Amino acid sequence: MSLESVRAFLAEKAPDIAIIELETSTATVALAAEGHGVAPAQIAKTLCLRSGDDTFLVVTRGDARLDNRKAKDAFGAKIRMLGAEEVAALTGHPVGGVCPFGLATPLPVYCDVSLRAFDIVVPAAGAIHAALRIAPERMAAITEARWIDVCRTDDVPPP
Repeated sequence: MSLESVRAFLAEKAPDIAIIELETSTATVALAAEGHGVAPAQIAKTLCLRSGDDTFLVVTRGDARLDNRKAKDAFGAKIRMLGAEEVAALTGHPVGGVCPFGLATPLPVYCDVSLRAFDIVVPAAGAIHAALRIAPERMAAITEARWIDVCRTDDVPPP
């Protein structure tokens, strides 16, 4: 079902983008990077977060970590990650396949500026074995995401 909701979303918003399905799991950044032949940083991981009463998605590069200070400044309160069951219920996607496409519940989407280091990123596509290749700017455009700076990476200096 989740993969189908992503297919329907892409058919409407970006019919030229194909979903890539692998035989093996791509549920972690390391597995996805290996399966798709890219660096872990190029995997676009989607975090489902809550700040106060607000729930939202943040898409960031695979090797980035949420910076608690930046996130608190950006969202006005301490943030926390949601549990797997709540993530699946809200997004319609299983953990490991969570993406900003074809959501079960409309959620605000934010893209971390760390994604802009790449011409193409590889986000999941609603299943633990599915993904797609997309330019970060286009991903932000079709999901109506806002750009924010809430992450840090060990190998990239802060802007």
